[in-house]
Order: sequence, then structure tokens, then C-alpha cells
Amino acid sequence: MNEQVLHIPDKSLVVLIGTSGAGKSTFAATHFAPSQVLSSDRCRGMVSDDEGDQSATQDAFAVLNFIVEKRLKRGLVTVIDATNVQPRARRPLVALARKYHVLPVAIVLDIPERICRDRNDGRSNRNFGGHVISNQRRDMMRSLKKLQREGFRVVHTLSSPEEVAAVRIEQRPLWSDYRHETGPFDIIGDVHGCCDELELLLDKLGYDSSEVPGETASQYRKLWRHPEGRKALFVGDLVDRGPRSLDAFDLMRNMVEHGTGLCVPGNHEFKLEKKLRGKRVKLRHGLELTVAELEALPDDVRERYERGMAEFIRGLVSHMVLDDGALVVAHAGLKEEMHGRASGKVKSFALFGDTTGEVDELGLPIRLDWAADYKGEATVVYGHTPVPRAEWLNRTINIDTGCVFGGKLTALRYPERELVAVEALELYAEPMRPLEENARGGGLSAQHESEHLLDLEDVSGKLFISTTLASGMTIREGHSAAALETISRFAVHPQWLIHLPPTMSPTHTSERAGYLESPEEAFAYYLDSGVNKVVCEEKHMGSRAIVVVCRDEQAVRERFGLVDDGIGTVYTRTGRPFFKDTAQERGLLERVHATLTRTGFWVAFDTDWVCLDTELMPWSVKAQALLEQQYAPVGAAGAASLQAATEAMQKAGARGVDLGGLVERTRRRAAMVDGYRDAYRQYCWQVQSLDDLKFAPFHVLATEGKTYFDKTHVWHMETIAKYLDTANAPSMHPTRYRVVDLGDAAQVRDAIAWWDTMTGAGGEGMVVKPLEYLSRDERGRMVQPALKCRGREYLRIIYGPEYTTPAYLERLRKRSVKKKRSLAFREFALGHEALERFVQREPLRRVHECVFGVLALESEAVDPRL
Repeated sequence: MNEQVLHIPDKSLVVLIGTSGAGKSTFAATHFAPSQVLSSDRCRGMVSDDEGDQSATQDAFAVLNFIVEKRLKRGLVTVIDATNVQPRARRPLVALARKYHVLPVAIVLDIPERICRDRNDGRSNRNFGGHVISNQRRDMMRSLKKLQREGFRVVHTLSSPEEVAAVRIEQRPLWSDYRHETGPFDIIGDVHGCCDELELLLDKLGYDSSEVPGETASQYRKLWRHPEGRKALFVGDLVDRGPRSLDAFDLMRNMVEHGTGLCVPGNHEFKLEKKLRGKRVKLRHGLELTVAELEALPDDVRERYERGMAEFIRGLVSHMVLDDGALVVAHAGLKEEMHGRASGKVKSFALFGDTTGEVDELGLPIRLDWAADYKGEATVVYGHTPVPRAEWLNRTINIDTGCVFGGKLTALRYPERELVAVEALELYAEPMRPLEENARGGGLSAQHESEHLLDLEDVSGKLFISTTLASGMTIREGHSAAALETISRFAVHPQWLIHLPPTMSPTHTSERAGYLESPEEAFAYYLDSGVNKVVCEEKHMGSRAIVVVCRDEQAVRERFGLVDDGIGTVYTRTGRPFFKDTAQERGLLERVHATLTRTGFWVAFDTDWVCLDTELMPWSVKAQALLEQQYAPVGAAGAASLQAATEAMQKAGARGVDLGGLVERTRRRAAMVDGYRDAYRQYCWQVQSLDDLKFAPFHVLATEGKTYFDKTHVWHMETIAKYLDTANAPSMHPTRYRVVDLGDAAQVRDAIAWWDTMTGAGGEGMVVKPLEYLSRDERGRMVQPALKCRGREYLRIIYGPEYTTPAYLERLRKRSVKKKRSLAFREFALGHEALERFVQREPLRRVHECVFGVLALESEAVDPRL
């Protein structure tokens, strides 16, 4: 017998139907993977240890249905190996397929009863009589012709063992599966017969037109194609309301048929196709104008044209999943759970959107704002509801900007995410509702309007975060709870929190006598990692601060969704306000803003905002309480107790008591305490005005649409020196640095000597970084973005006044920096990801996922002195 191919759609539920002994299990094992097949017998054995125990049938099907539901939710092909001969057995399976928008497929094994009886007689575990098979077959035959009415979209019937043996199963992608189309695309919003504007838009997008042969109703024979191979992708509603519906339709059809364009249908095409098939529809909402264009054609042309038009529309798919699943285009949008699925509900949603089924006072459908709750990974581009401007919301964008109503015709360039638009040449139709009423209120962007409140579910519990630099990180529930408390109780407004900087790992323990840290170990680490050039930057005696400054308050409103919040913010590594005195913060931001404006930064970088990574001095501005409650009391107590001990020993010595070396040891201890006090005092000075603050930026992290992780650290230093004028501007403080070629012994010696001089004068130390911001070793692994190398005297603040005593220092030499380095890299990866997501205009919850991750990792048990 010739081979018979049975086509099974992807994302389908395959229900095998047949009596006991029909060969369903063998068929399933032959044509499907074991993981795809769910057997009622196997489930019966799972719950009772006996596959033939009929008393366990109810529990077995409860298990089976549970697994079916989980698989269908994930869009996996699932095969049900059970008799399924009665409608009541199939009904819940069809219901599950509908629930998860997959296609139910029936494969009927209509094997003669005699063969089934013989097969069962040969099985030791089948001890039921032949009447059971007779009853099963009778039930199957009664409902065989009703399977499609039950909801099965595809039915295959095999009537003999020979047919079964000759079958080959072929799984086919759904019609909506365009994942192989990777772009680039120019996605064009609702045209509605505005063909003049469409031609202008295509021209603006760089498309060329040429004449193509063939007869069209409108005599429109131009074919538009892009010289770089881009494709136009229409979101539907090419027709109705405007003056050139047939021209617009033919322009699109020419592009689709010649491979330079793609299209999904709109509700207006759907209604037009019904009209062309002779269905009764009301001629309104612009359909009457399209019909008038058709009726103006000669009869012989019109009949042929209408037939071809209807056939073309009927061949359009409800939505398209493109670019390996990263892009979804549907006329009215589509929820995540419907992407790449097939059902009547999917088609209805794609054409008409999410509606309540009710109409408003104007007779228009009341629509639900599905995009406000969208949390999918794919970008969804749609139209349908005209809006005054195209805005991003949770990775979705509505590009119907009401051209036919006097607005604009808009295209989204993908993957660039750039909007290109042309103004309507005139107002062709009066909208039933002003376009502004379709926009979200509050004067904020669509994204910010939906983000006034964060969803607790997004930032609580156990989290798994995937980033560009690190494949995935797990955040424990307890750590995320600590982060949530910090954000909710102490942080600046969440919409400012676009980045948190990482902790920094120290070098390995130094081999220099009397030292815990020294530059040699940092240089050795990078050289071993294949990094030949590093940048050594002075480590300032202050506190890390992230500074976000906007060009004006309008930029604050549009980009950060904040009203009456000044022109920026300054916050700490943990997202808390840096200044207790808001006047100090406002004054510093005004100075930074004035400098950026004077030096032309806003124009040079084509931006309305900037995020800077900085150091703010003195340390006491942020850590006054820590100084007063910890460091100063330790220093005072140590000095007082040792002075008292010295006085007591002097009196004892005067009486002739032999104190041995105790006096000298006490004197050395007192000197260490004095060194401790001198060390932290250099971090403190009175701040009576802005002139007493020192602001030392060292990274330009991001501006509108751009991060600067691809620049070298020298670029950052030079850019900051130029545009923040750190040599001359008030409060600005330069960061000293030098580039070191690790293969040049003289440069390495000079850098170590520079560090010795700097720390010998009371400086904190330096930070060693690869020349390239993001560097990898020879195996492609990311190396540490920075290593801190702190001075010998500064470390007294960290480890205590007497840490340099031989016994104490020997214990400290056993410290391990492995966990700290892991923590530093993971936090760096999360901070990098947060900023990248923000500049790409991802939803704030996606940015905060990474910000929360950094804060949560701060709860890990790592020696805080490292």
C-alpha cells in the first residue's frame, strides 16, 4: 500500500480514538516521542500500580488531564492514548484544547472488531470479555461522523492494519508561524484608503517603485521594493474611509505577491470579504466608499477583481509570529497566551481586540486595555484603535495614528524600533471619537501611565533573572524580601531607579611584607586573563552615587513619568536618596545641569537625560551617623584607654616596677589608633555650602537610546573632562588616572610607585580596570570589570587599628575573595542589564527586575570588609 501522510499541526492535541486492541499504543509509540504520549493505562498504573485496575480510572484521568493542561499551556504537541470512543470522554479534551488555543486533532483507528478481539485474547493483562470491545465499537461508530461538530479541526480515519502500517506523520507549522522571517521590517499602521500618504511613507522609508505587468481593478501596477531587502509589513485595514482603498489594497497585494511585503487582515478586510461572498453586511464605517469604488468598475473587471480580492483576504492569517518568536504582528494586538496559537478566539482577538461585548454611547465596542497587563517576551505591534501618537507600553506599540482622521500614517522600523511618519494630506473622515480620547490620561506616556504602581508579584518570591552577560541568576526568596523592603521604605521614587552599580572586588592578598593589598595582584589577574592594557583610576575618599539629570522638567515627565520632581536625582548604591537635605541635592543637580548645558552635552549626545556613575565627597555627607556612632567612638575609646594605660605604666615605672616591653607595645598600639583616627578624618570635613562638595564622575552610563559600555574607560575619562569640565566647573572634581601596558615593566613599576605615593599621602587607593569596559578572557568568559586596591593606612578603618600586627595580618592573609568576586560580577551583569532594558524602552518592571536583583544579592553572606 502506498504511503499515506497525515499532517498534524504544531501546537495540537492529538486524540487517538479506537477500541481496545486497535493498536493505539503501538501507533503512538511509532509516530510520536515518548514524552508526547499520555496513556490512560500508564496513568492508571501510576495511581494504583495496576494498569488494568478499572477502579482507578477516575484518578488516572485526573492525572492525565492535569498533565495535558500543563503541556498545552506550553504549546507542546500532546497525544492522548485512550479508547476515547464516547463523546463524554472526548469533551473535556476538546475543552482543554480550546482553553489553550491549540487545534484538536482526531486520529481514528477503525480496525475490524475481529482483529481487536484476537489481539486482546493474546494479552495476559486483558481479561475482559469480547462484549466490551463490541460496546466500545458501537459507541465509536455512533459518533464517528460527529467529530468535527464536537470541535475537532482535523480528522484522520484509518480503516485497516495495512493503512495504519502505511502511515507517516508529518508535523506542520501553523499558518501564523513566520519565525523564519527575521526582517528587517517596516511595519505600517492602518492605511484606510490613504494611498497618497502610503506612497509618501514608503518613499520616506527608502522604497523604490517600478511598473509590474498584470491587470488590476484600479490600474495600480506599481511594485514597491527596498534596495536593502527590507519588507513592508501591513497591520491591516488597508481599505474603507479614505479615497483610494483599491489602490492601497493593490499596492499591498503587489508587494505580498512579489515577496517585498507581508500583511495581516484587519476587521475592515474581514467585513469586506464577507460582503464579497454575498453575506449581508451593513454598509457603514467607510465600507460604503470601498463598495462604491468596486461598483464603478466595468462589470467584467469587477467580477474577476472581487473574486480575487476575496480569495486573497481569505488567505491572510490572523496574526504573524516572526523573527524566531521575538515579534508578533496582529491588527488589534494579541495576548501572550495566544501567540502562535489557532482558535476562533485567537482570530477574533487579533481582528477586534479585547472587548466586553458591550458598546458605548457612540455605538463603539467597549475595549479592554490588554496591553497594560502584557508581560510577554515578544514585541507586539498592532493598530485598530487610532491614537494621537505611537507609544511603547510593555513591549507593545499601537501604530494606528489616525491618518484617515487627519493624523499621521506611521511605520515602525524593526528591529531598530524607530518610528517614521508622514502627516495626513487632509482630513478624509470625521472620527466618531476624538483621537485624544483614545490616549491614556495624566499627560504621561502610555508606559509611565501604567507604571505608577508596581506589581508585587514581579518582585517577590524566588526570582530567576537572565541577562546578556550572565545566562541566569537565581534570587532566593528571603533576599528578594529584603530588597523589597529597601525599595518600599527607603528608596528614591522607583521610576528613577534605572541602574544600581555593583559592589567591587578587592585584589587577591598581597605578598608584600606588611601589606594586605597591593597593585601587583590586580595586574597579575588581568594579565593572566589576557588583558594587556588596564586603566588605573584614583579611588576617591567619598561615597558611590548614581546621578540622573534631565535637560528640563518636560524630559522628566516624558522619559521618567514623574511630575514636579525637579530635573533629576542623586541616589546611593542601594537606591536611597544620597542627601538628607533636598536643597543640597537640588543645588548640585543644577550645577551639573548648567555645566552640561554650557559645554553642549545635550546637543552633542542628542539626548534629554543622562545617567552618571560618580563619587561624592566628603564621605561624611552620607555616613555622618556611621562616623559618629562607630568610627569616632572606637578611636576615642582606643586613645583614651591607651593613654590611661600609659599613665598607669609611668607611675608603675616610677615605683621601680619592671614592665619589660609592655611600654613599647602600648606606645605602638597608641600610634596605630592615631593612624586609625587620621585615616577616617580625611573623609570628613564641614559642608556649609555647595562649594564644599566634591563631585567626581567617572562613567557616562547612558543617554537616550544608548549605553556606553562599548567605550573604553579612557573615553569615559576624556568625555567627562570635556563635558563636565572637571578642571574648572564649581564642585567638579577630576579623577586622576593612567593607562598601563602590562607588558611594559617600566609602566607597571611607575603605576605601583604612583599608588605608593598616593596612599602614603593618605589616599584611599586606586581601582584597576581593563581598558575595554567589557572584556573577556581567551575562553570568552567575562573578566572582573574592576578590582579595588586599597591603601595600607585606609584599611585600618576597615579591619581595625591593629590589623598590621603580624599575628592579625597573618590571619587576614587567609581571606578568600572568591565569593566577593562572584557577587561583584553578578551585580555588574544585573546593573548592565537594567540600563540596557531602560534605554530600549522596556517596561519598568523589567528594569526593576534587575535593580531588585542587585539589592537582593547584597543580602548574601559575604565578608563586608572585602
